[in-house]
Amino acid sequence: MRILLTLSIPLMLAAGPVPALELTETGRYDLNRPASLDYDPTFCGLWIANEGPEAILVTLQGEELRRITSDMARIKAIAIEGDHLILGDGSGSLQRVTKDGIPLGEPFGVSDGWADTEGIAVAADGQLVTVEDDPERLSWFTPEGRLTQRIDTMDLDPPLSEAQGIAIDPRTGHMLIVDDREGSNSLYEFDAEGAFLARVSLWEYGDDPEGVAIRPGSGQLFIAFDGGAEIVTFDYAPTLPEGAAPLPPGADCMLF
Repeated sequence: MRILLTLSIPLMLAAGPVPALELTETGRYDLNRPASLDYDPTFCGLWIANEGPEAILVTLQGEELRRITSDMARIKAIAIEGDHLILGDGSGSLQRVTKDGIPLGEPFGVSDGWADTEGIAVAADGQLVTVEDDPERLSWFTPEGRLTQRIDTMDLDPPLSEAQGIAIDPRTGHMLIVDDREGSNSLYEFDAEGAFLARVSLWEYGDDPEGVAIRPGSGQLFIAFDGGAEIVTFDYAPTLPEGAAPLPPGADCMLF
């Protein structure tokens, strides 16, 4: 395996505005019950939690590479955190494990107790950002699980009623969140502070989105749809400030 890394590139000014969030479908494949996702550049693959006792790592074409468990009854949310994984059980408990599934500590609770965590992402400053359902919330926690900020997503305009998965683009800090079939069946984009930027309907691509992951080096986006049990891949352009050039794609890993 050879890994090619790309550095963050500052936004360059250009003539004219840049379009808002755009998706172009590039492929799809079947995968049973995909839910929370995260992209792993070390393996050029996707970690996938399906709300069962295991999580799997698959290639970008859906071929299984490995399977892990945790000390929690189920794995509902998953994210890369440094060189290991952080998992959520959907009831307010988190656990860190290696990519071989070896626990790095006991499960621990977030500071406000029970939380219906549907997705988790790690911000550039190390905070854990979660989307929660029932009640509908976007929350920021320290790595130890202490609540630092929270937004009621029903207070957003437009409201976000059924947030399921979250991904953070390290190039911009923007958060991408999928709203499932019981909500608007769409993809939302927010800035790093939670301000709404854009929304794209996903009905054209699939039914009941559950998870989302970004491959920033190649400008790719992966969305898991429960209806049809599919992973759909996209070329993705984020919302940028007026006058900024599109972020250039670049290689992040190559397998030989």
